[in-house]
Amino acid sequence: MAYDEKLAQRVRDLVEQTHTISEEKEIFKGLCFMVDDKMCVAVHTDEIMVRIDPALDETVQEMPGCKAMQMKGRDMKGYYFISDDVLKTKKQLDYWVQLALDYNKIAKSSKKKKAAKKK
Repeated sequence: MAYDEKLAQRVRDLVEQTHTISEEKEIFKGLCFMVDDKMCVAVHTDEIMVRIDPALDETVQEMPGCKAMQMKGRDMKGYYFISDDVLKTKKQLDYWVQLALDYNKIAKSSKKKKAAKKK
């Protein structure tokens, strides 16, 4: 299933109110919004994936519609899938997008830097 284009546009509109999207990448049947060259929010099928401060893990993991992203059977700290069931209103979507944007300011970039070539 491809990602929900209407949900992607809603996310794009929210991010662009306060930030510049440095890149939109199609990944894993979804669309990832990069802010300051860092993964911030992605739309995956009919849900979003957010990268938030891992210090909030205990707070958000019990929230309705929130599920930790897993890799090799383990929860990935700070990465969550949010069901579209809890993203119906602008206020609901804005809550999760804002958490991702807040963390983006301090998040480390996963972008690998190429070493300068010697002549």
